[in-house]
Amino acid sequence: MARILIIDDDVQILNMLRQTLEREGYDVLKASNGKQGIRLYREEPVDLIITDIIMPEKEGIETILELKRDYPDVKIIAISGGGRIDPEEYLDMAEKLGAQRTFTKPVERKQLLNAVRNLLQ
Repeated sequence: MARILIIDDDVQILNMLRQTLEREGYDVLKASNGKQGIRLYREEPVDLIITDIIMPEKEGIETILELKRDYPDVKIIAISGGGRIDPEEYLDMAEKLGAQRTFTKPVERKQLLNAVRNLLQ
């Protein structure tokens, strides 16, 4: 069973993603910010990370940068609802830093699951 780490400060989105992925048979870990997510990944490496971009303590761009620096092969999906700028700008930056897939919020369930399956092959 593949293990997935979800990093998002929005509890509703975190729980919705967790439930969606668990229904598909994945083992899911959760973190509410990038700092906590990186710590969890170092303690219990997973097969895939789904991270939000705008978060407190350590936002998604910093998280992706640090994870890719320390673990170049880590698979990452970045999601964003935007902030001060359009979400696509954050997501373009996430791709340039190594995220394999990106989605704007709200994330379409079927597209996300397809991306997860493809990255875990």
